[in-house]
Amino acid sequence: MAGQDPALSTSHPFYDVARHGILQVAGDDRFGRRVVTFSCCRMPPSHELDHQRLLEYLKYTLDQYVENDYTIVYFHYGLNSRNKPSLGWLQSAYKEFDRKYKKNLKALYVVHPTSFIKVLWNILKPLISHKFGKKVIYFNYLSELHEHLKYDQLVIPPEVLRYDEKLQSLHEGRTPPPTKTPPPRPPLPTQQFGVSLQYLKDKNQGELIPPVLRFTVTYLREKGKPVNFDDYGDIHIPAVILKTFLRELPQPLLTFQAYEQILGITSLPLAPLELSREPHALPGVESSLRVTGCRQILRSLPEHNYVVLRYLMGFLHAVSRESIFNKMNSSNLACVFGLNLIWPSQGVSSLSALVPLNMFTELLIEYYEKIFSTPEAPGEHGLAPWEQGSRAAPLQEAVPRTQATGLTKPTLPPSPLMAARRRL
Repeated sequence: MAGQDPALSTSHPFYDVARHGILQVAGDDRFGRRVVTFSCCRMPPSHELDHQRLLEYLKYTLDQYVENDYTIVYFHYGLNSRNKPSLGWLQSAYKEFDRKYKKNLKALYVVHPTSFIKVLWNILKPLISHKFGKKVIYFNYLSELHEHLKYDQLVIPPEVLRYDEKLQSLHEGRTPPPTKTPPPRPPLPTQQFGVSLQYLKDKNQGELIPPVLRFTVTYLREKGKPVNFDDYGDIHIPAVILKTFLRELPQPLLTFQAYEQILGITSLPLAPLELSREPHALPGVESSLRVTGCRQILRSLPEHNYVVLRYLMGFLHAVSRESIFNKMNSSNLACVFGLNLIWPSQGVSSLSALVPLNMFTELLIEYYEKIFSTPEAPGEHGLAPWEQGSRAAPLQEAVPRTQATGLTKPTLPPSPLMAARRRL
């Protein structure tokens, strides 16, 4: 990935964020203070980046230097509507950085400020102390950094260098150099993130369940092979990997086309099945309109997406059945995974969309047996031929079926589930 530190190990506790190269430690300034750079152009779209994890990663990085004087260089170029954090997040982020972080921060250099920065500053001004405000210095051009920093030590993204050259040309009245957009790089043969399900299928001998998904679910269920996540020393990391994989699919697992249909799920009334909220009441109870609505939406999914979704929901359903121990019921799991399964083709989901998106995910988890296991009419999704034989293994591994009822029943040992799911 562009901007990634080649020395970065996958065992890094914040690998899912660090691999984007947003933060870099760039030597010392002319006063001997450690320099940390933050590059907005390295931030992926909001649905691909957990901003809370970004905040935790920033604190984790700064914790290594805050005992001494340090400097931050903020490259603003590249922040846009697709990757911009919410105002609420920015406010909470400022509050998170207490005196421990502010005391030894000697300078915050903002490079290439825009009107957005000035407006934002006015909004946050009541929250920002006068003393801290004096540490913020604006630079319109990279050349202004020479006076304060060892410029050759800075890690400046090529995009920022090109933008600065364009600004300099305009300032001097010269025609700016033509923008050269590099051709998209082909995926690496073993790449797992940021590529389509079809690409992963083609590279893995026709397997429908992507290896990273299968290995992560296997680990979270059993804390075992084939991937030794124990080297990471933290069971939280595989859970983050699972969410990151879903977020970075080129198209959401539930597809862009299903977005508006899912938003309409709240317009359907509740029926006895949902009012009961009792999984054992499923047999013989009339299907609810919302559960039926979920099944209808899933019929429009490509078969590959449906198989992967069914595998994932079977796993989350098994997790929810242990909620008395792990505190992760279907509602909590929906809040964790909902926005990683579906997002709009333009921009990010609005606050009003969170309720139906999470509700839809909760229904898939809570009524997994009803939505996924009920036989369908020919041509619809059910126990299709491609789920028989070897390609059915992911589904059977996630939630084995029982012959007595025809419903799925988790047979997982409680202890690994309890330990793994608490950290989701």
